[in-house]
Amino acid sequence: MSVLGASPVITAAFPPIAGDSSLALAAKANADTTPALPTGFPTELTAKLAWTGSGFPNESDHTLILSAADLAEVETATEIYKSHGQDGDLVDPKSFPLPTLGPKLEALSSDVHHGKGFCVIRGIDPASYSVEDLTLVYLGIQSYIAEQRGRQDKCGNMLVHIVADNSTKEVGEHHRHSNKTITFHNEEAGDIVSWLTRSTAAAGGKCIIASAYTVYNVLAATRPDLIRTLARSDWPFALPQFQCRPVIFWQDSKLIMNFGRAALLGNEAHPRPSHLPSLSHRQMEALDAIEAIAQATQVEIKTQAGDMHFINNLAILHRREGFMDGKAPTEKRHLVRMRLRSAQHGWSIPAALGPEWNEAFDGDGVKHWHLEPMPSFFFPLRRHPN
Repeated sequence: MSVLGASPVITAAFPPIAGDSSLALAAKANADTTPALPTGFPTELTAKLAWTGSGFPNESDHTLILSAADLAEVETATEIYKSHGQDGDLVDPKSFPLPTLGPKLEALSSDVHHGKGFCVIRGIDPASYSVEDLTLVYLGIQSYIAEQRGRQDKCGNMLVHIVADNSTKEVGEHHRHSNKTITFHNEEAGDIVSWLTRSTAAAGGKCIIASAYTVYNVLAATRPDLIRTLARSDWPFALPQFQCRPVIFWQDSKLIMNFGRAALLGNEAHPRPSHLPSLSHRQMEALDAIEAIAQATQVEIKTQAGDMHFINNLAILHRREGFMDGKAPTEKRHLVRMRLRSAQHGWSIPAALGPEWNEAFDGDGVKHWHLEPMPSFFFPLRRHPN
């Protein structure tokens, strides 16, 4: 794999990184690479989360294909749960029993939290279920991966519907409703970000992910000065309210990365307020380095209808390929996103990110479960979307 070409982190050759002989990264010729890494930050991350896309040549490396027996268990669990007469959002492993599939899902949960950081569960046919039952199946399977479900906005919406919508310029430019390619980012809250694909686009729309651990390793070896920049507490985030905090954290011997470009830069449809500080040249260079390294080491996942994705939002970056919807309902991309946390496997969250996590997962707040896309006042489009 050719890495980074003319990106700002390349000029002179460096040794291969992350065990991939094709990754010969280099530092900018005039960059000061002598400063030490921030106090406590390691010189290299050796966890399984530090991977490159070449390490997953086959879909089977990250995808669990549900067998006929697995699907029969899901059907039985769905009927058992419905017989209880409970609201769907109360589903958990005890009330949605999967005696054979359950242990497989629990192993995936461990892998998402402590292994490679992502997985796809494939085999559910959305056309075989009502919307209500499909959502119940999603929540039931999901409960084995991470059982705590977070709000995704101040209105308490638990399900975010990601669909193309050009009804207005503001809506059409929002990343949730745009069909354009978007850059690598994390969600603002949630240890795990998950989505159910109800239907796919006629063309494009692949899920693309990259390891923040690999990004860190490349920068630590080639541009430690940018690691120091990313760890400084002077990044001027506009969301959820103005806050200066780091982009990366070293917390309980784990690297955590959390950022979105729109919250730091704004965009054409959502210009950044002029009274807020702008990013420095060094901060822009750091963002561009993250994007370049992530693209050079990414994994592309071609999504199918019914797929359930689970991604470690603390250690894995994600982005979307641009797409084009077709005329048929089955050719219109529709993802249902959730933010999750596991009581057993959840990571320790840095204090600077704590308010967002508390707002998402505090059990006392209002929760709304809209099974279909709703008018914009149900899903407010904030001025600076993440």
